[in-house]
Amino acid sequence: MALARVDFYSEVLGLSTSMTVILPQYTASQIGMAGVATAEDPPVLYLLHGLTDDDTVWLRRTSIERYVAPLGLAVVMPQAGRSFYCDEVHGNRYWTFLTEELPAICHGFFRLSGRRGDTFVAGLSMGGYGAVKWALRHPDRFAAAASLSGALDMATRRHHPNRPVDAGIWHTVFGEHVIAGTDDDTVALLDRYDGAGPALYLACGTEDFLYEDNVRFVDVARERGVSLTADFSPGEHDWAYWDLKIQDVLAWLPLRHRPAS
Repeated sequence: MALARVDFYSEVLGLSTSMTVILPQYTASQIGMAGVATAEDPPVLYLLHGLTDDDTVWLRRTSIERYVAPLGLAVVMPQAGRSFYCDEVHGNRYWTFLTEELPAICHGFFRLSGRRGDTFVAGLSMGGYGAVKWALRHPDRFAAAASLSGALDMATRRHHPNRPVDAGIWHTVFGEHVIAGTDDDTVALLDRYDGAGPALYLACGTEDFLYEDNVRFVDVARERGVSLTADFSPGEHDWAYWDLKIQDVLAWLPLRHRPAS
């Protein structure tokens, strides 16, 4: 694999920002890890961080580089601050950055597949929310989307007694707007899902403070006839859980050219 830390300027944000990118590389003599790459432009996974993290965290807390090496999969990990991947009411336009500017920049910098069938998004906690929201609002762009411990019921999270979102963060991101029924309500977005939408995967530990949010999302999805893979197993809101579950996500992704095991 090749690893790139990219510092670049965002016209949308009006500032310099960064992303961490893993690129496929064929290797046969590297001890302990074999890399796969083909002549085709590689598939890409946009992998989103959580509220207290940055674009380096997946690389620092998991073995994501090692996990994707045999898959020939590129991974783009952008920096999004504490934005909940929104165009913030009192901040910056991170939704526009993520969904419009970032993919264009990545395809300008790197050789990546532009096919919907080769494009995936996943994330944890705040990033799980961002991944599902991106996939449900732009289902034509993704073959699959996955959430790990996602904040998937933001419409009720503001005043939830169990770990509510900090008032200052909420004010910056959402202001006084009511989320229920809007494009920032992932539960409401399930009403738009049809059979041609991306495959959905959700995992949340039963000891996680976001467990109830994830159960509600799954219940509504099933009421709406939305097909998704749900994994509720023992686990907390921590990297021990996410390091395990990102491996399940990678095994689940519908890669066109998955190497034989």
